[in-house]
Amino acid sequence: MTEDHALYRRIALAALIVAGSVHGSLAGPDPARCRELIRKYETDKAQLSAVEISLSLFAAANADCINLATELLDHGASVDARDRLGARPLSHAARSGHLAMVDLLLARGAPLDARNLAGSTALYFAAERGHVAIVQRLIDRGADVNLTGRSGASPVAAAAYAGRDMVVRMLLAHGADGRKADDTGKPPVVYAAAGGQLGIVKQLLAREIEINARYANDLTLLMWAAGPDETVPEAQALEVVSYLLDAGAKVDDRDARGRTALMIAAEGNHPAIAKALLAHGADAALADKAGKHAADLTILSALREELTPR
Repeated sequence: MTEDHALYRRIALAALIVAGSVHGSLAGPDPARCRELIRKYETDKAQLSAVEISLSLFAAANADCINLATELLDHGASVDARDRLGARPLSHAARSGHLAMVDLLLARGAPLDARNLAGSTALYFAAERGHVAIVQRLIDRGADVNLTGRSGASPVAAAAYAGRDMVVRMLLAHGADGRKADDTGKPPVVYAAAGGQLGIVKQLLAREIEINARYANDLTLLMWAAGPDETVPEAQALEVVSYLLDAGAKVDDRDARGRTALMIAAEGNHPAIAKALLAHGADAALADKAGKHAADLTILSALREELTPR
């Protein structure tokens, strides 16, 4: 959907029809936005083609304009219309957190498991954004909890990565596969460990996932937790590290580069995590395949001193 497409020249609504609308975080209707959309629709509706009416439905779904969406549907808007990334109006409503709009579109026959070009469904978007009520509604209507989205990630993986504890619980309770790896070889528990999501890690490990299993590049959960995402506070990541250690994670396992969790923590400059690993017997004298020790990998002088074998 490009701006110079002939179908969009006649209506200003076109600028509002984008995947990942800037209003995607709305939990309810935006009255001012809805009034503007309705005004533009009333002004231009006599000139609109059937395709344009369908495309206008995306703007209504993003802004949770129920009255406008209802009128558009009454005048032929298609619930199977696609945006430039292949998503349907239902996915826009689910991603934006608009339950009433989701209900309207479902009542009008919106395809429940329709996927965009990356494979993502409405359920995937709702799970990723943590919209619990919408996830529940879609599940109740029979949505497939295992259809994968971008990079082969499942709704559980999307929710785990985003730290949506309740959504993960709901999906697992309704048959979602908590062990399925995505196209990069990472299952949901890896995303939870790297994201410092202790509650989700516990949920997934309770599904009989081996705590010392190896994933892409021979990384273990402890290694992922010891080198968390940059946005994760160290104290939060430390909770996961401590839990894994107490649950039997092997402290000196090595990845494909020959690095241990201690080396990964050192490289990430995480002194509290490094101390916890040392307290559980991590060997600071070990070297990776390049001959580097944990002390060689940190830029923190105090941590380097602590990691230097005596």
